[in-house]
Amino acid sequence: MRVKEGNKEKDIVEAAVDIFAKHGFHKAKISQIAEQAGVATGSVYLYFKNKDDILIKIYNSLWEKLYNELLTVTRNEALSPIEKIDAMIDLIFDMFTENPSVTIVFVNEQENMNRVSGDKYSLFYEKFLDEGEKVIKEGISSGMFNKNIDLKIFRHFIFGSIRNLLHQWAITPDKLPLNKIRHNFKFLIKHGIMK
Repeated sequence: MRVKEGNKEKDIVEAAVDIFAKHGFHKAKISQIAEQAGVATGSVYLYFKNKDDILIKIYNSLWEKLYNELLTVTRNEALSPIEKIDAMIDLIFDMFTENPSVTIVFVNEQENMNRVSGDKYSLFYEKFLDEGEKVIKEGISSGMFNKNIDLKIFRHFIFGSIRNLLHQWAITPDKLPLNKIRHNFKFLIKHGIMK
């Protein structure tokens, strides 16, 4: 394989996000991605083996970025566990608000991602969830959070909820704007439904 130069790989990934969001993973063609990226179709194969490889790169990049940003939050000793939860939710929603196409790919292609990647993308995803779990443990040990929280259930509850809410947003963005979802989600996580 020859040496990769410039921002072609980045351009290909960004084009793939748009094409996957517009057409779906299965209907997307490498030639469409190449055209939008402004590269020859053959150039795509210098960077990626196939569409599966591109999808894995999209997910890896997403979770690696979120994980690295979360580390900054969780290591900040000046923040309380509640403030860390707020910041963690903001990280997620900021990421998706900044790039709606990434949100659509994240929501619509999760099953394809699981099928094509096996455990290739789970490293940063799992690390992100582990960091979130540390925040909950910190809140429990400080007495700020309910000690009866089952961390594994809470972990899946949070990310299942976010994925479902993002899916609803992707279907009807005018009815459920991301900022409305964010504020309501934060309220429910911190205060529940009790008056």
